[in-house]
Amino acid sequence: MNGRSESGLEALRRIDLGRRVRIMNVCGGHERSISMAGLRTAIPDYLELVPGPGCPVCICPEEDVFQAIQIALNEDVTLAAFGDMLRVPVNVPKRDPRSLEQARAAGADIRPIASPTEAVRIARADPARHVVFFVAGFETTTAPVAAMLAEGVPANLSVLLSGRRTWPAVAMLLESGAPGFDALIAPGHVSTVMGPEEWEFVASRHGIPAAVAGFRPDTLLQAMVSVLRQLESGRPFLDNGYPEVVRPGGNPEARRQLDRVMRVVDARWRGVGVIPASGYALREEYAAHDACRRFESYADDSRRRVGEMPPGCDCARVVLGRIYPDECRLYGRACTPRKPVGPCMVSDEGACRIWWSSGYRDDEYRRRSVG
Repeated sequence: MNGRSESGLEALRRIDLGRRVRIMNVCGGHERSISMAGLRTAIPDYLELVPGPGCPVCICPEEDVFQAIQIALNEDVTLAAFGDMLRVPVNVPKRDPRSLEQARAAGADIRPIASPTEAVRIARADPARHVVFFVAGFETTTAPVAAMLAEGVPANLSVLLSGRRTWPAVAMLLESGAPGFDALIAPGHVSTVMGPEEWEFVASRHGIPAAVAGFRPDTLLQAMVSVLRQLESGRPFLDNGYPEVVRPGGNPEARRQLDRVMRVVDARWRGVGVIPASGYALREEYAAHDACRRFESYADDSRRRVGEMPPGCDCARVVLGRIYPDECRLYGRACTPRKPVGPCMVSDEGACRIWWSSGYRDDEYRRRSVG
């Protein structure tokens, strides 16, 4: 009987590698499913589930958020952004707005939206007013934005882009010599767009088992069984455990639109630094809709010296899987969802926010240190 025909928990309990095994999940949606279902308390004690760099809000450079705030405050524009971005704090004096939410309270025209089509609708409703669409996201977010631009948008709409690619962050961890995990659960949604092939390097180049997973607890358990059996056999490979959605080659049209509209660039990740080939920028053909060019004076490079995490905040170590959320010095003390200090407590995909919402308090649910 294999792990796909018996329950995932039963299959996990039949495997004993005689050592601790750390499995990293890259996707914030995976972490939410794991935490809300209480999987950490159900799986065998030898397993650790490590949340990884799966939150685009958490790694959006502080200087990008700062620039969005300054554009909204100082230019006669409407700024649209996905709702999570409105509460991300930046490092500025207390007298100044430190988030888009506070800039909105100070009088800036800032509107939370849920999809690119809403930004287009706002721009078309008032052609005389410029609209800036602040976009922070991974491939699943940037692909619809690319399609939006490829299809044509109003002249009064520009994009302030902070798009990132997921796999280069994992590659950076693996190439560091101390990745902090023994197996990987690869993101289902990103693989739906880009194809599972992007994750083959984990097994082929680094000899680490990997499995693409869906978002139900049973599919996540099946992915865990897969990577553990790979470890047991000593034959790592990439297993597609989400075949009903993830197909070879991904979504060809989405990839074509991404290639048409955007180019791959080296990019900064907040608290982490520059990761090669991990970001997106608009191609020259779309310069007229590039907010970075239209409002170039607000791209303040000096922010990079102060643009790390706030003092005492360990979000970067949480993002990299070096510590669990409740090991952060501020978790549940100075930093809560109601009054977030770091970005990992802001977003629904942030590990700290997910843990807090799932009832993890202090060190009650901490399994063990991963760093």
